[in-house]
Amino acid sequence: MARRFGIQGGIIGVVAAAAVSLSVAGILAFAQPGATVKASADTVDSGGKDGRQGARTAPVKSSIVHASDRPGRSLNITIDDGPDPVWTPKVLEVLKKHGVKATFCMIGPQAAAHPDIVKQVVAAGHKLCNHTITHNTGMDHRPQSYQSQEILGAQKMIEKAAGGAVVEYYRAPGGAFTPYSRQLAADHGMRPLGWNVDSKDFESGSVEAIESTVRGELSNGPTVLFHDGGGNRARTVESLDRLLPWMAQQGYGFGFPQR
Repeated sequence: MARRFGIQGGIIGVVAAAAVSLSVAGILAFAQPGATVKASADTVDSGGKDGRQGARTAPVKSSIVHASDRPGRSLNITIDDGPDPVWTPKVLEVLKKHGVKATFCMIGPQAAAHPDIVKQVVAAGHKLCNHTITHNTGMDHRPQSYQSQEILGAQKMIEKAAGGAVVEYYRAPGGAFTPYSRQLAADHGMRPLGWNVDSKDFESGSVEAIESTVRGELSNGPTVLFHDGGGNRARTVESLDRLLPWMAQQGYGFGFPQR
């Protein structure tokens, strides 16, 4: 997978404020790979009385997933670096317009700052993915204690913001996975999630360039990467509005990454 470097616009300030409240010692005590993941008293099966989704009741693989859980010709739409108070609602509108569900890979402090938007994502039937606290694309070169803090701290932030809905996936910033981080995520109920098609919507360029990139790379595999955070995502919104119906016309359905 190609690496992405740098997340733009206002995340660092939010990160600094939120990260202060994390207890590193407490996180590390929780971060022992190999521990069995069990449903806790406040985690229930989908459709339970409290409406929470995706309970951790089954083992999760530590291999990086790209495949779709939908049989046949299918795509997984994934949205990174939010939630953003301007762009995430617009992305949600486009997804609703075309009847598509997506997986939102969220930055922990962004989720903590915008819990209402996180709840909107969950209420609309989309899935949650952990995209760490600081979006450090070099975290594969950092110690295990740092990786644990980034992954488990973000998981707690996102699930709290979601009102208890479970984070089902972990996507390393820029694809900076390690064997440790993959196993840690899996042990805590999050399947490592890669991508096959990078829309390059975070780069400068036109809507037509984004469309061309996605159309040209769909043969690489089913998981497609877009962004709703880190900058102005007007081009992403317009691209999704054009690409989603085109994908359907090509015979694609839409699913979620396999667990």
